[in-house]
Amino acid sequence: MLATLAAVTATTALATPAAALLAHRALRRAQAVETLRIESPHGIDEQGFVRIGGIDQWISVRGEDRANPVVVEIHGGPGAANSIYTARTRSWERHFTIVRWDMRGAGKTFGRGGPQGQGEATFERLYEDALEVTRYARALLGAERVVLLANSYGSVFGLRLARNHPELYSAYVGTDQNIHTGGRDTCAHDALRERLRAAGKAKRLAQVEAIGADPHTWTPQERATYAKISAQSDPLTLATLKKVVLGSMWLSPLHSLRDLRDFFQGQSFSERITEGTAGFDDRADGTRFAIPFFVFQGAHDVLTPTAAARAFFDEVEAPVKRFALIEDCGHFASFARPECFLDLLLTHVRPAVVGERHSAV
Repeated sequence: MLATLAAVTATTALATPAAALLAHRALRRAQAVETLRIESPHGIDEQGFVRIGGIDQWISVRGEDRANPVVVEIHGGPGAANSIYTARTRSWERHFTIVRWDMRGAGKTFGRGGPQGQGEATFERLYEDALEVTRYARALLGAERVVLLANSYGSVFGLRLARNHPELYSAYVGTDQNIHTGGRDTCAHDALRERLRAAGKAKRLAQVEAIGADPHTWTPQERATYAKISAQSDPLTLATLKKVVLGSMWLSPLHSLRDLRDFFQGQSFSERITEGTAGFDDRADGTRFAIPFFVFQGAHDVLTPTAAARAFFDEVEAPVKRFALIEDCGHFASFARPECFLDLLLTHVRPAVVGERHSAV
């Protein structure tokens, strides 16, 4: 999906001389380097490869005070590493220590080993990797438990990690929350068909109808095609992809042009991981969680529909829970409005994990 949109954006950018485009990129990246500098005496800024699950995987640990709560991120995609957003989420690091991980098959981890060096690229293997990364972060930072922050496809891992391992996690935070229903809920498919019909996109409508409404039957390629058409059918999602996602990628001081190539190749490689999750049923797996449970969702998310996330949340039993909408946003809401997302973390999550008073809503 991102690869296709990148090609469109690159074509548009041809009107700008390459030298000027690269000069602007260099200037903005240099400015970001200064913004990202951590100089506080109790801060941490460690980035590099760690041996996880038998292969080298890229992990970043950043924060201005090691005493702050630790947040371990599980990114989406699959294959869409969150490391490109480091500059956008700089303010989070003043209140939390953020552990970002390019999963097996994604970003710098994919670039390190290439397609032949990823080992077993399955949901089950990545789930075990996530547990290993969590334990690594706990040991490095001396944290008994950490906040689990999962977005989009990462929330498929997140729900299972939070449900199964309350001894590792102090709270669960889902955004772009993905809810699997075992193929019963077709509302997203129905809404996509209606958007395409209203826009007169007969060819794409035919593609979506040929793919069908039951994710059980989709191949990884059909799943990727469906996601691409869904994103392109919604103006808000498309604008966010171009400005927030591709913009962050292009200006990231942590990513060379080669890293960006690896990002897209990793996304294509990682499509195979979805094959093992089509039949998941989150309600059947259980809606009882032993840790505080939060969902902060874009109000207009069409990729992981907000209504489905809310319906699941309403059934959750947890010591503390909170659902909040991020207005004027669709998918990628936490990165489109990072300050609003931080406010939600500070208002609801941080008090729950540092022992301050809190209430369930």
